Amino acid sequence: MKKLYLDDIRVPQTEGWDIVRNYDEFVFWVRLNGVPDEVSFDHDLGDDNVKTGYDCAKWLGQYCIEKNIPFPKWNVHSANPVGKANIEAYIQNVIKHQNKL
Repeated sequence: MKKLYLDDIRVPQTEGWDIVRNYDEFVFWVRLNGVPDEVSFDHDLGDDNVKTGYDCAKWLGQYCIEKNIPFPKWNVHSANPVGKANIEAYIQNVIKHQNKL
């Protein structure tokens, strides 16, 4: 089972996760390994990082739609409530779109 944990600082509380720290690492990991079975998203990825976890979710959503791959199991562990809500809403919309196809 491939599990991907996106966070600039924290580490997962359970074992078995691959950790990526920013947007570029996230995209590189998915292109190298394929869509994971599970993703855990953080929103804020460091002070000088323009790209956020929301950008990663959008990239993965488009990738899954283009490749006709179901969006993986997911959660958002971000402490940023607005960022968390935005990621959750986006992913829910991707899944609704995929279910209509």
